[in-house]
Amino acid sequence: MSRGYGFFRRHEDRRVDESDLRGRVPDLAGCIRELAVGLGDSRPVAVGFSNGAIMAAALLMSHPSALGGAVLFRPLAPFEQPPRTQLQGVPVLVLDGAHDERRSPGDGRRLAGELRAMGARVTHQVLPVGHAITRDDERIARLWLRDLPGAGGGA
Repeated sequence: MSRGYGFFRRHEDRRVDESDLRGRVPDLAGCIRELAVGLGDSRPVAVGFSNGAIMAAALLMSHPSALGGAVLFRPLAPFEQPPRTQLQGVPVLVLDGAHDERRSPGDGRRLAGELRAMGARVTHQVLPVGHAITRDDERIARLWLRDLPGAGGGA
């Protein structure tokens, strides 16, 4: 198994090691809950790119009370069989690259569908780009974050 630069292990064929990922998510959820003490009813919004987006999706799916939303750049679904969690309208932005050499076509769409089925309020866009974050990604994410309730621009 290869560890590389990710937050979790991957198999040699680059598939996510779900067992390792499931083992790491509770520690991250606990850390976020500790850091969020004093925020009142507010919960942090995760912003993740690539492996970070996979980890943020796994956190949201496994510990939905830890996050108030997520921005996922170039993600893929973290689990073959997602947990049976209810996300109760948690806002999620999924940004895919149509020419992403590190993802299979439809990876982000699959994750967006799983999150919707769990009750998340998902915005999914496919941009004509590769794996790297672009100015368009930044612009879309900035506008999406600005319009979140409690962020100063939303209701």
